[in-house]
Amino acid sequence: MQITFLDSNLPSDVAVSAARTCYFPNGIITPKESKEWKKKPELLKSIFEAGHHTTLQHTHITILIEGMSRHLIWRLLHSHSFYNSEQISQRYAKMKINNFVYPKQANQNEWKQHYTQCFEDYEKLIELLVPSVDAVIPKFRKKDTKKKAQEMARYVLPVGMSAYLYHTVNIITILRYIAVAKSLPEAKEEGMEFAFLLSNALTKLDPALKPLVDYANKSKNTFPLISIDKIKEKHKIKDEKIFVYDVVGDFDIEVNNNYADVLRYSQMYFDQGILGGFNTYIKFSFSADAQNQRHRRSPAIRPNLESIYKKDFYIPPIIEKNDEAKKLYLKNMKLSYDFFESQKEKIGFSEAIYALPNAHNIEIIERNDFSSFHHKAQMRLCYNAQEEIYDVVYSQVSQLQNLKIKGSEYFLPPCTVRANLGIRPICPEGDHYCGIKVWKLDFKDYNRDI
Repeated sequence: MQITFLDSNLPSDVAVSAARTCYFPNGIITPKESKEWKKKPELLKSIFEAGHHTTLQHTHITILIEGMSRHLIWRLLHSHSFYNSEQISQRYAKMKINNFVYPKQANQNEWKQHYTQCFEDYEKLIELLVPSVDAVIPKFRKKDTKKKAQEMARYVLPVGMSAYLYHTVNIITILRYIAVAKSLPEAKEEGMEFAFLLSNALTKLDPALKPLVDYANKSKNTFPLISIDKIKEKHKIKDEKIFVYDVVGDFDIEVNNNYADVLRYSQMYFDQGILGGFNTYIKFSFSADAQNQRHRRSPAIRPNLESIYKKDFYIPPIIEKNDEAKKLYLKNMKLSYDFFESQKEKIGFSEAIYALPNAHNIEIIERNDFSSFHHKAQMRLCYNAQEEIYDVVYSQVSQLQNLKIKGSEYFLPPCTVRANLGIRPICPEGDHYCGIKVWKLDFKDYNRDI
């Protein structure tokens, strides 16, 4: 056996060579051999139009993106399974006043005033929360006090705040971005700008891909019509924030090291856990779902936000307990919703979306198979996880246990899984150890102050 790591090659050369190799009896055809091949344009067009898109998935492009709104990242870049991203964190990095996206049709001065006020509230809230965080954070993590305050204060920032990130996708995903941008239910203008930049960059990188780019730009597609209300009515979901339903099968396995090592060998060896699973109705904030959707094996439907819009927002418990902070927080929420409502009338829901706060609650329906959820539970039951997602996953596990689902007792944080299997160190977080011996607690006694 031998393996070869390809040097940088044109995506079209890789795709055509991969397709040719499938029917060539004398060994691998390299991209170099397809570069000047006369039938290359014809075969590329043929395999694309026939839907043989695996050939276009060999080449991945890492895109450095700056100035994209967090809403478009949520709606487009992270709403599917075929990507990898590393982006600036609002939990641990201090945000800056100049990082906002402005709707093109809007009065820029009005938006600047709104963004400036929200940012001032964000900074004031950090100051107000530092003493509250300091009172509950373990002594050896006092250096993280301000970062934790930032994490809670970020809820008042609008989703129009921009981010910068590394984003890696394959060629077919880039073509899909270009195709679907025109049908986005929110931030459509920004999405179309992104599609335009992608079209130009991809054609410049590899002129042979222009017919595929043209196809994507001309394609017709529609955003799916999804009725959350009908799903809630069918499954008798009333005011619950988290509701587990349609449970099928059991996580009927002996949990082993495949679930405990940081390399997650369970991602390579599927067990019978993938044959069972459950749906969950979840109501939580934009910020929570921005973290939640990074679990790409927990797909979810996220409807057109206008169809589920309500003035409804999340208040972090630490803010709820701080009278001065809560007063400022509620003032900001009123400011944000009043501004959103006024802009909605002027420029429409799609573009006014940038004014909604990170705290705005949305509704999704998520699907998990048991094996994928085991991984998610380990990540999100850790006390270092984002607070809202911790609460969601804790509720999901509690409901599965109350339903007597066999194997649900294995849905535990990483330290407990590792302790049960005798793996050291018990906590894999190193210097970020939360300071609590969670593995010695019963699940019902889990407690999280910050």
